[in-house]
Amino acid sequence: MNKLIFAGLCCLPLSLAVADDQPTRAYFGDTHLHTSFSPDAGMAGTKVGPNDAYRFVLGETVTSSTGQEATISRPLDFVVIADHAENLGLEDAIANSDPGLLSDPLGKELYDLVKAGKGVDAFNLLVQKMAKGTEAKIKSESMLRNAWTKIMELADQYNNPGEFTAFIGYEWTSQPGGNNLHRVVVFRGDKASVEPVLPFSLFDSENAEDLWDYMAAYEKNTGGQVLAIPHNGNLSSGMMFAPKYQTDGKPIDKDYAEMRSRWEPIVEVTQSKGTGEAHPFLSPDDEFADFEIVDTTNLGGTAQRTTDMIQYEYARPALKMGLEFEQSLGANPFKFGMVGSTDSHAGLPATREDNWWGKAPFLEPSPNRWKDVLIRSSLDPALDLTALQLAASGLAGVWATDNTREAIWDAMARKEVFGTTGTRLQIRVFGGYGFGSDDLSQTDLATKGYASGVPMGSDLTDAPEGASPGFLVEAMRDPLGANLDRIQIVKGWLDENGAAQEEVHNVVWSNADVRALDAQGNLASVGSTVNEMEATYSNSIGADAHRGFWQDPDFDPAQKAFYYARVMEIPTPRWLAYDRKNYDLYDEMPEDVRYSSQERAYSSPIWYSPR
Repeated sequence: MNKLIFAGLCCLPLSLAVADDQPTRAYFGDTHLHTSFSPDAGMAGTKVGPNDAYRFVLGETVTSSTGQEATISRPLDFVVIADHAENLGLEDAIANSDPGLLSDPLGKELYDLVKAGKGVDAFNLLVQKMAKGTEAKIKSESMLRNAWTKIMELADQYNNPGEFTAFIGYEWTSQPGGNNLHRVVVFRGDKASVEPVLPFSLFDSENAEDLWDYMAAYEKNTGGQVLAIPHNGNLSSGMMFAPKYQTDGKPIDKDYAEMRSRWEPIVEVTQSKGTGEAHPFLSPDDEFADFEIVDTTNLGGTAQRTTDMIQYEYARPALKMGLEFEQSLGANPFKFGMVGSTDSHAGLPATREDNWWGKAPFLEPSPNRWKDVLIRSSLDPALDLTALQLAASGLAGVWATDNTREAIWDAMARKEVFGTTGTRLQIRVFGGYGFGSDDLSQTDLATKGYASGVPMGSDLTDAPEGASPGFLVEAMRDPLGANLDRIQIVKGWLDENGAAQEEVHNVVWSNADVRALDAQGNLASVGSTVNEMEATYSNSIGADAHRGFWQDPDFDPAQKAFYYARVMEIPTPRWLAYDRKNYDLYDEMPEDVRYSSQERAYSSPIWYSPR
């Protein structure tokens, strides 16, 4: 039986009194937002540019690409406008008849198509060229430099230290064979520190190792700082967390492991194109592993998914594999924290199920968007990525000392972050050897956590004789959202044979007067108040907040391990239920899709290693 103490708390604020150099609150943002400056978005009809995207994020009403008035439910605390580096600013260059664009044959062809009202043809031509790599490159430094300058200037213009953070960033869009290896590159500094470089793109190299070299050179030559955030790996055909070099297919060695861990401290674990925490095929004992799974093909719709790929696409198996690499190499390539973000290509990063502005302009609210296809396979319609597979996800949560570029970037670098599937629930985790159930009565749990342990994203070493690590966890629901069901601790470890194992432990849950763990540690469902036909639910079940203490009952001080928390909300309607209700589509929309789900949050892990 798991050793645990739990308590349900009403409206407990997680912003507590801690030391000046310790995080005081959680900030919510999007590290993965596209605007019309991304060539795929711009050619597909996105009219929201970076300026209007910032206005939307800050709570202003803007005109969407389909002419609707769009407003986010609550402003975000920070954002990374991460437009694709490849042909960055193409739509803007066409609108302004950029001379460099017009001097390039492909650029001129795209320009002529758009000006003739054939934007769809221009988009399809660009997609065909992108599939062939450098054939899609428009050789115009003026187009790239002009767009990059505008992006940097707008980020500096909207950045408001203490109130709102606008990061300078972009997306590196490596997609060999249609397999998603994209990374968002995030700079810590302002325009003056970033403008010595242009974005590194697929046209420079499709190999992540070369991207890391670019980042290292930037830091060496400018004194600035930069990190990269890999996308969720579920559309990578087993390449995102593959145990080999991308350049030559050789097995990962210590140099690779150290480079990847250095430059990619966090991973996007959930977004609109699926959630990449766990997969039911790999975690059959995890009742919540089957959540927003998109696994039939890759990003290009060019390959049929096979089960042997899945183990290299999801975060939990990657974390487990990282322990194995650390055991054999002395370095862990997959020692990452976890965030969520939108990957919106509409410039409108809204994540509430009842206010989702879609993945792309043609997926903005309408009676027909549920019928649309986001990515159409050239091989087989069964490989299409359809609107019905998409989710209104996600958000990055960051525990930082202040709402500034420096504080939020530093929190990402040290992995004191969490990801949600779009809700603004908060989660905090501390691990250490000096915690106990008595700590749950303190109002300053964070002060205790920092003083006697380490926060998520950190390391524990060398347990005292006879001790096992204990974890203080607390979560608070989204003030405008659903109550909480439970907090779980996911443990991964290396057994006596060096093989990676996993187990999910229920730590604290709501309605504890009628729900108890069975002999196997399982917990009955919280139930559901959702009326899917009316797209409603009630907070008559669940809890406002949870706080708990859990101590590993099976701890072996000789075995490497990691621990992260997963917080579950009570069931709520999905965006499909709201669309069906709002547009009276009861006779049209299919019955065999999910109209409700349990939204959730994932903390970054805490790792244990024998010294």
